[in-house]
Amino acid sequence: MADSFKIKVTIADRVYPLTISNPDEEEGLRKAAKKINDLVSKFEQNYAVGDKQDVLAMCALQFASLIEIKAITNEQEIEEAKKKIELLQLMLDKYIK
Repeated sequence: MADSFKIKVTIADRVYPLTISNPDEEEGLRKAAKKINDLVSKFEQNYAVGDKQDVLAMCALQFASLIEIKAITNEQEIEEAKKKIELLQLMLDKYIK
């Protein structure tokens, strides 16, 4: 890998060495790791969880569900926009005729 950079991120008290190709990726990875660690702490404080794997699975589920919810919302917004554009096209066609 040309011009690769090595960084380490800590997630749930474990260090993960990563190789990135673009130094701009580092900030995003560190922010993501922080969000995961914050959520891990929240789950550990609020629930009686004995295994980090369970906590990490819940974190993964929460982040994945947020992505899916956004995708559904975006699809709905696109459909609404298409309907509005079609309506505007009909109005323009009427006006032009």
